Amino acid sequence: MKISARNVLKGTVKQVITGVVNVEVVVTLPGGQEVVSIITKESANALNLSQGKEVYAIIKASSVIIGAD
Repeated sequence: MKISARNVLKGTVKQVITGVVNVEVVVTLPGGQEVVSIITKESANALNLSQGKEVYAIIKASSVIIGAD
């Protein structure tokens, strides 16, 4: 797999929460941090997602917003 995104984080599916239209996927990274993504049910089925499966969280954004108190 070759992609143009620079932020590719390997992790493990912690939880798959199926909604009416979309699926929320919680991915645990090696350091314990979590990344959450909302994808279509069709995509989740095509990827055969389930708890414990190794996956990649691929992040590509045109902007990154930083906030502080």
